[in-house]
Amino acid sequence: MAQLTLVFHALTDPTRRAVVERLRGGPVATTELAARFDMALPSFLQHLGVLQKCGLVRSSKKGRVRTYELSTAPLKAAEDWMATQRLLWARRLDQLDTFLNELKEPPE
Repeated sequence: MAQLTLVFHALTDPTRRAVVERLRGGPVATTELAARFDMALPSFLQHLGVLQKCGLVRSSKKGRVRTYELSTAPLKAAEDWMATQRLLWARRLDQLDTFLNELKEPPE
């Protein structure tokens, strides 16, 4: 559950969500990835650090070039958790609906 908390925390930030969206197209070098954001490189690297800590991205280095790529396993875990919650709440709302309808019915 701690991993899931880190994933949701990472995705609260619009910059990090944009990075995840960009990496859906495949691996990207750090400088190319950072170029589209209006911030200093050290600040951008902090965002990448958050994404890396929760497992959403992983990096590799060839020579002087560091490349980042998306890791989808944490997104799948978040999706599974949300699907479970959706089913739970749908069932609860159905039960509430049934209860309220029973209250509306006149006694016989």
